[in-house]
Amino acid sequence: QVLLVESGGGSVQAGGSLRLSCAASGYDYAAMAWFRQPPGKEREGVAAQTYDGGISYADSVKGRFTISKDNAKSTLYLQMDSLKPEDTAMYYCAAGYPSFSSKLLAREYRNWGQGTQVTVSS
Repeated sequence: QVLLVESGGGSVQAGGSLRLSCAASGYDYAAMAWFRQPPGKEREGVAAQTYDGGISYADSVKGRFTISKDNAKSTLYLQMDSLKPEDTAMYYCAAGYPSFSSKLLAREYRNWGQGTQVTVSS
């Protein structure tokens, strides 16, 4: 089992930036990812990174968000730039063994953090 703890959420105006962090305890995973869940909507994949550095992004965040991982600190990051009101959501960190073509599907991950709220105002 992997314990995941997110931090870094907050409130910003449109066009601003935030950086989320996810500290992982344990090594039972092949990939880590960020998901988000807007109010009243389903959880959606945002970005994922595999152990060998492979990265995937949702189309809605390409060019604005950057996922990275500090292996020495076992910490996953999500740099979010040019934020939009539609980016408002609870953001979750996940870890698991997703299949190659399913790295942004929530059902592929078994370990989840508690979430951190991101609110973007217009």
